[in-house]
Amino acid sequence: MGISIEKAVVARIVKGNQRFEILVDPKKALELKKGRTIPIEEILAYPAIYKNARTAEQASLQDLQNFFGTTDVYQIAERIIKEGQVQLTAEQRKELIEQKKLQIASLISKRSINPQTNTPHPVQRILKVMEEVGVKIDPFQDAEQQIDRVVKEIRKVLPLRFEKVTLRIKVGPQYCGKVYSILRNFGEIKNENWLQDGSYQVEIEMLAGIQDELFEKLAKLTQGNFESSVIKREEI
Repeated sequence: MGISIEKAVVARIVKGNQRFEILVDPKKALELKKGRTIPIEEILAYPAIYKNARTAEQASLQDLQNFFGTTDVYQIAERIIKEGQVQLTAEQRKELIEQKKLQIASLISKRSINPQTNTPHPVQRILKVMEEVGVKIDPFQDAEQQIDRVVKEIRKVLPLRFEKVTLRIKVGPQYCGKVYSILRNFGEIKNENWLQDGSYQVEIEMLAGIQDELFEKLAKLTQGNFESSVIKREEI
């Protein structure tokens, strides 16, 4: 059973010069927009497509056919939710923005370093600076598409450098299989050799900001029995 009309919010899409609106459950509509499978009947407050939901003026069947290629209310409603905009409650919007902020800050932390220390900035430090400079986050835009803009703003107060490094890693032969599976998830393996003493030596090109994460994994796997060195550093 769908949500009551009194508790529903508007989802809309604009096609050409026409606006199409539906009344939906805000939580379930957002879940569907994120990719969850939810029956559209459970999301709609009322099975109708409106030109203006507030005045209850319904869209004509001809307009529906022209713009959506069908007059099926449920098919159209699903497209409106997935392709259009869903009004959010204040709580939902705040939660989505915080999630997106964390995602963006994590990506920046992994991809950049503090040029003063040659180590990554902690995620919480980046989040704090984002708050200080008043970065605006779009809860629906992909995090990747917002990174350049966010970096430009936080660089006003936070030193950032984006670079990649080529590391040379050496481990004992008993670890080579597991080490290889870890390394390939961190970057591009450029060269690998088995040395005369049976040790495995590999060169990997990767983002400088995720070195510490790699070293933690290697230390855990080898009980600290590995060697590493930077053989090339390049700003990107």
